[in-house]
Amino acid sequence: MAALKYSRQREAIKEFLDSRHDHPSADTVYENLRVVFPNISLGTVYRNLSLLADIGEITKVTVSNGPDRYDARKSPHNHFICRNCHSVIDLDIEEDSALDQKAALVFPGKIEGHITNFYGLCVNCMKKVEKEKEMP
Repeated sequence: MAALKYSRQREAIKEFLDSRHDHPSADTVYENLRVVFPNISLGTVYRNLSLLADIGEITKVTVSNGPDRYDARKSPHNHFICRNCHSVIDLDIEEDSALDQKAALVFPGKIEGHITNFYGLCVNCMKKVEKEKEMP
């Protein structure tokens, strides 16, 4: 692949994602970058996020019934995705290399790792559900 031409906007997107741990959507990235780059377009943000994900600089986390989220953390880790508010939270649990070995037994290709997404309700949404149950 040819060398990627430097882009201040792309670098700003990476820096923004590096500063966050909440896995922002493209819209959130766009709204925050407009402060520094008033003429940036949403399309430019989407294109750069897609490019950065394609070259492995960031991770795209697909959320069903919600916008894709983006993660600058490249080390292997798992995510919790709230089925209500669609928040994406890093879930730091010990890696299960046995799972890779189990998958290798049934897959003829080469397993190099895995990422697991866990689903349910985040703490904030659980509190909301409990409050709604208490209301008459």
